[in-house]
Amino acid sequence: MVESWEARLANQDATLRVHLIGMGGAGLSAIAAVLLEMGVQVSGSDRQPSAITEQLAAHGAQVMFGQHAEHLTELAPTQRPDVVLISSAVDVHNPERRAAAALGLPIVKRDVFLPALLARRRLIAVAGTHGKTTTTAMIVQMLRTGGIDCGYIIGSAMPNFGNGAAGSAPEFVLEADEYDRMFLGLKPEIAVLTNVEWDHPDCYPTPASFRRAFMQFTETVERDGLIVACTDDEGVRQVLAYAPTRGPRAITYGTNEGADLRALEVRSLPGLGTKAELVWWNAPQGQLELAVPGVHNVRNALAALAVGVSCGVALDVALAALRDYRGSARRFEWKGEIGGITVIDDYAHHPTEIEATLVAARRRYPARRIWAIFQPHTYSRTKHMLYRMGESFDAADLVIVTDIYAARELDDGNVHARELVAASTHHAIRYIGARQEVAAYLGEHTAPGDVVITLGAGDSYQIGEWLLELLEARA
Repeated sequence: MVESWEARLANQDATLRVHLIGMGGAGLSAIAAVLLEMGVQVSGSDRQPSAITEQLAAHGAQVMFGQHAEHLTELAPTQRPDVVLISSAVDVHNPERRAAAALGLPIVKRDVFLPALLARRRLIAVAGTHGKTTTTAMIVQMLRTGGIDCGYIIGSAMPNFGNGAAGSAPEFVLEADEYDRMFLGLKPEIAVLTNVEWDHPDCYPTPASFRRAFMQFTETVERDGLIVACTDDEGVRQVLAYAPTRGPRAITYGTNEGADLRALEVRSLPGLGTKAELVWWNAPQGQLELAVPGVHNVRNALAALAVGVSCGVALDVALAALRDYRGSARRFEWKGEIGGITVIDDYAHHPTEIEATLVAARRRYPARRIWAIFQPHTYSRTKHMLYRMGESFDAADLVIVTDIYAARELDDGNVHARELVAASTHHAIRYIGARQEVAAYLGEHTAPGDVVITLGAGDSYQIGEWLLELLEARA
């Protein structure tokens, strides 16, 4: 009997061929890195070259550009992939996907692929609307510092770690994506709930449908497993109220009085750092120190701490790992400073994330003028969260909104970035559509002492990079 691709993947069969359409994206590139480390034969395509595709090619992946039928149809039958993995952005009209279907190749998304990949691992799944990437990265650094060579898949690259690795230990840490209900196929032993706030209206038309998906996620946790949950968040509290009492045990965390693991007296440190007093089950446990800003990162660190200690990492080692954590790409990432103008980039694209990032920036730079440069992400999110987005910029002094980044969507003409500007209550907000024009405007209007923060899940980070180039040319 011929083994299925799922069984061969679980057995780390080196003859298995996996083809990834959209392999340069955050989700699939990390999976590709894991597969390459396992010795699996990896090929794939993306729309254009990038630093990520270069790295994958350097580690042995066959990378093609453009998404064409010929990538598959011109292969000899013995060279065709055993399974084709696609991102959510690859629709049924994609020529490469259509070719795979015509050839009878299995076509799957992450919700089917990941359970097979992780079938024999002790899965730690980090879920939530905000904070998944940072919390996952903190857990990885903590486990590896504690001598546990865990595997991991993260939505952003970590310094010295990248965004994915197979690891040799049973533990595998996964940023569990709720988009398209990807996380419901998992069976984690440990599940983290950072927060549950409505997002992805293209998948979840109502807040209730979004919350229901997280309730379903708690049902996937192993019966003798662990749920680590932030009870500062109302959405998480609602999910926990639903979770069956005769199931996984729970550790709650947050700044609230009822949490098992608490952070008290949160305060900023010189530089970007943060400090808090740590209390666990009403017993003082010393101080939590971070090199990243904001109360939201304190909460992320508490989640990581609960997971790390539960996996056997000593508390002092875990706290040291958190002190050494320097962040992930596009998470309050310092891009440079020229002529007294500081440029920071952040992935924040949901109103709550924008608000948290700007509040953290204000605490870090209390006397400096802060520019928020926001690129809305997807038409559906912008339309459904228009007024909430408009209210999220209060901690900034000046705000610029660019054109909407379409991502996987098509412009249906129902919303425009100008409407976000009109809906905002901010006193100094303006629309400048093209990113190059934004960079030019900043080059003319910023002054020494200013802090420019680019915000968004698309390509808004390039605005900051172009601004630094302009400033350097004038220096």
